[in-house]
Amino acid sequence: MAKQPMLKFVTVPRDMPEKRGADERRTDFHEIYAEYADEKAKEQASRCSQCGVPYCQSHCPLHNNIPDWLNLTATGRLQEAYEISQATNTFPEICGRICPQDRLCEGNCVIEQSGHGTVTIGSVEKYITDTAWEKGWVKPIKPAQERPESVGIIGAGPGGLAAADMLRRAGVQVTVYDRYDRAGGLLTYGIPGFKLEKDVVKRRNEQLEAGGVTFVMNCNVGEDISFEDIRAKHDAVLIATGVYQSRDLGGPGAGSAGIVKALDYLTASNRAANFGDSVPEFESGELNANGKKVVVIGGGDTAMDCVRTAIRQGAESVKCLYRRDRANMPGSQREVQNAEEEGVQFEWLTAPKGFTEKGGKVAGVMVQKMRLGAPDATGRQSPEPIEGADYVEDADLVIKALGFEPEDLPKLWGVDGLEVTRWGTIKAEFTTGKTSLDGVFAVGDIVRGASLVVWAIRDGRDASEAILDYLNQPAAVAAE
Repeated sequence: MAKQPMLKFVTVPRDMPEKRGADERRTDFHEIYAEYADEKAKEQASRCSQCGVPYCQSHCPLHNNIPDWLNLTATGRLQEAYEISQATNTFPEICGRICPQDRLCEGNCVIEQSGHGTVTIGSVEKYITDTAWEKGWVKPIKPAQERPESVGIIGAGPGGLAAADMLRRAGVQVTVYDRYDRAGGLLTYGIPGFKLEKDVVKRRNEQLEAGGVTFVMNCNVGEDISFEDIRAKHDAVLIATGVYQSRDLGGPGAGSAGIVKALDYLTASNRAANFGDSVPEFESGELNANGKKVVVIGGGDTAMDCVRTAIRQGAESVKCLYRRDRANMPGSQREVQNAEEEGVQFEWLTAPKGFTEKGGKVAGVMVQKMRLGAPDATGRQSPEPIEGADYVEDADLVIKALGFEPEDLPKLWGVDGLEVTRWGTIKAEFTTGKTSLDGVFAVGDIVRGASLVVWAIRDGRDASEAILDYLNQPAAVAAE
């Protein structure tokens, strides 16, 4: 009788890949988790219970066939596991690194509910595709047949790149326009190397380029090329710009030097630390935490990226102010734990009400202590100030990580008829990404508002199918 390869969660404990010690990892920007060895990956994959209703799969935005590729990994059929994983996810090795699995697949694992500890889905996913790259199983795109139609994609982030991949596989000619000098969007310049090393993104960009995707970099739509010119050049257009406009803070002293935006800070760090670029604002100290008392305002994943970056830059101290408590913060709990291990101090139930300054430079944050009151419309308790409990937190550098809002694209690009919502996001049809303009589609954060990379990938894949349907329509009409 064959030995049962799965359901080993009763005898095999959950075991994450080895994590480098905090003292070591706070000195560099390398990823903090090691790779599974082959036997360890098989062992951890074998813990899957292969349940009849896989909640891990239903709670994954991409509906990845997780139980199937765990089974294939456990039984040593790794190339098949990679093919199953790649079939539903354009960038599995990226999702394996940066997805908040604790809120998605792993957070809904059945064996977690029974007290055995979730399957380490993200780490196995990362291992499968990293191995596929190593073994040469990941090939450039080779369409079975080329098509004459072309699609212009504005934005080289995860949504745009996922759509580019799917459209090229169908033989469509694809051109991606992006304002930056390297493709990847936030994958390249927003997420620090200790979560996602840049070679991982670079090899995907190179795979797309080798597969026939044309990249037009350093291209600002509305300045270097008009939106109407892009529409005229292509049979369809996909808007995947993301949301880059930082939410701002008011109050006394809000205009002081030394108060900076999270994305500016992270971009400067990524350029300097991961690419070796010359960044004047980093070299001058304006966007560099070295030797400074740093205060980061916000509680999401961007705030976690900022506090952990500041530690690595050699900050004297790093504090994070968040207006709710730990249980109610939106960022990944795993990231909070990593940050605490590395020396970040969290000041829960605190909100800024202004800034002190000295000689035009920020000297401190005026902090208002908060408590949680009645639930708001979402069911979360609303923070409310505690009178008379204010204090000043010393700071040489304040980083605002309060989330992002969409730019006014119709105005920025001079486009008539592109409808937006009351939040400024593009109004697009659910699942297809169709906008109010014929042949124009939109995906990712510019439609959803600031969201997860995995949702942008899902949107890009869905929209690529809708674009193919749109491109096929004229041929179908002509044939009637």
